[in-house]
Amino acid sequence: MTDAGDIREKILSVVSENGGHLASSLGAVEIAMALADVFDAARDRIVWDVGHQAYAWKILTGRSERFFTLRRLDGVSGFPSPAESPADAAVAGHAGTAISVAAGFAAARDRKGTREHVVAVVGDGALVNGTSFEAINNCAAATSKVIVVLNDNEMSISRPSGSFSRFLGKLISGVRYNRVKAAAEQAGHRLRLTFLRGIYHRLESRIKSLFLGNAFFERFALRYIGPVDGHNLAALKAAFTVAKEDKRSVLVHVVTRKGKGFAPAEREPTKWHGIGGFDRDTGALAPSARDWSTAFGDILCAAAEKDGRIVALTAGMKDGTGLAGFAGRFPGRFFDVGIAEGHMVAFAAGLAAGGMRPVVAVYSTFLQRAVDQIMHDVAISKLPVVFCVDRAGVVGADGATHQGVFDIAMLRTLPNLVICQPKDEADFAKLFAEALERDGPSVIRYPRGKIPSEVVCPPPGTAPLALWATGDWFPKACEIARRLGGEAVHARYLKPFDHDTLRRQRGEGKMIVSMENGALAGGFGEAIGADLKFGWPDEFIAHGTQAELERRHGLDVEAMAAKTEEAMKAYG
Repeated sequence: MTDAGDIREKILSVVSENGGHLASSLGAVEIAMALADVFDAARDRIVWDVGHQAYAWKILTGRSERFFTLRRLDGVSGFPSPAESPADAAVAGHAGTAISVAAGFAAARDRKGTREHVVAVVGDGALVNGTSFEAINNCAAATSKVIVVLNDNEMSISRPSGSFSRFLGKLISGVRYNRVKAAAEQAGHRLRLTFLRGIYHRLESRIKSLFLGNAFFERFALRYIGPVDGHNLAALKAAFTVAKEDKRSVLVHVVTRKGKGFAPAEREPTKWHGIGGFDRDTGALAPSARDWSTAFGDILCAAAEKDGRIVALTAGMKDGTGLAGFAGRFPGRFFDVGIAEGHMVAFAAGLAAGGMRPVVAVYSTFLQRAVDQIMHDVAISKLPVVFCVDRAGVVGADGATHQGVFDIAMLRTLPNLVICQPKDEADFAKLFAEALERDGPSVIRYPRGKIPSEVVCPPPGTAPLALWATGDWFPKACEIARRLGGEAVHARYLKPFDHDTLRRQRGEGKMIVSMENGALAGGFGEAIGADLKFGWPDEFIAHGTQAELERRHGLDVEAMAAKTEEAMKAYG
């Protein structure tokens, strides 16, 4: 399959059935094709950053026949995975890592004396991540050559913000420079194997400095090529060939259109970034119920109407975290820092110390990237930052890089930090109000998916059983308690937890069972010393639906009820 239209049609067909990251992958089809033509996928190292743009790469590197299994249990992963194919040089689910990983591959190549090429394919949103800048700063010292392909679609997930996106826009719009540069590049291509090559490169550099005023990348010893039309396959192959043959490190600036080839995604790329199924003919998305992210946005806006100190922060995820409404109503109190979670948390610390009430909206899997700032900049000083941690627990088809199962274990040991989880929307509003009144940092974690308006549990039974469940798993505890006659306890606060209730239940001789949508190791069950603990095992959880993964790991109601009943017999 070599035609871009055919590849896009295959991506559309599969994602309409399975869901996935659509707009980004549609925009990067020609990039993947040119990479596959110019480089050797079996020998060269192609590192994607971030991997949601790599569907075409998967199709072109031996997974076309299995692509219909995308994001399904035991099927093709939605992100690059070396365990799946040697063409995937590295795991790529979090932005900002590719240049660092590629530099490592290149430095290892230099040490071994081999000749493979190393390419990092970086989205414009990922380039503003601090790790990317650290890597660019270190490339010249670490390795003789690395190739960076900057896929500039003027977006990360949401619309970009910050000075660097404006700088890239200036590069693209430099018409005079590009006209002169195009002529120089044509001459350079003809001269690249002659003794005049060195003269050409020096002339090219001076032209860039003359028309751009600041050849930013070349100050870091990265030769700049571009901007190149990212949907012109011939132009891409020519640019990649030049980069391949150059002995220096090179950055190829490629301009693409997110959602290319599918009109709804081109018009609204943020809406079509990560989606469930949709009607391929009409473009209508599958209907969705009110979810936790939407409820959070409404609760936040209601609180902000009453308290002018409330400000909200996100790291390039305004829409995904439910902050679009807040940004529209309170633009002066909304901060999108780009894909820079560490900066976001330290920035929030400064806001809190300055008298504001910052609310940080972030996915659990991305909060991992800022644990040091939570400890060092927020918790030590006991600053009133509210962390609203979305997608906490297993998220399903996004797989190992995105399962939000580690936040409890990572944060539970930090002093001064309160951790809680609501069971329904009414409880969410109460916990959020309590967090705003607290004189210190708070974490409110909640899952992906539908939010119940209210969860009511039956009265406790007479069996010597207490089931302590976090938030979204509380309905499971209620059902098991109903079947076995025990008592279900909503672990509303994970830290500090309800010591008085636990002591009472221990005194009554009850078996304590913990149920948490998080990792068992270091989790809530360990904190309360549960006799039987249910949670995710000490491994990275693969992709599949939440229900499939729960059944596979014995975490559905039927399996947990059976194991609890068996344990009760031994306990009694």
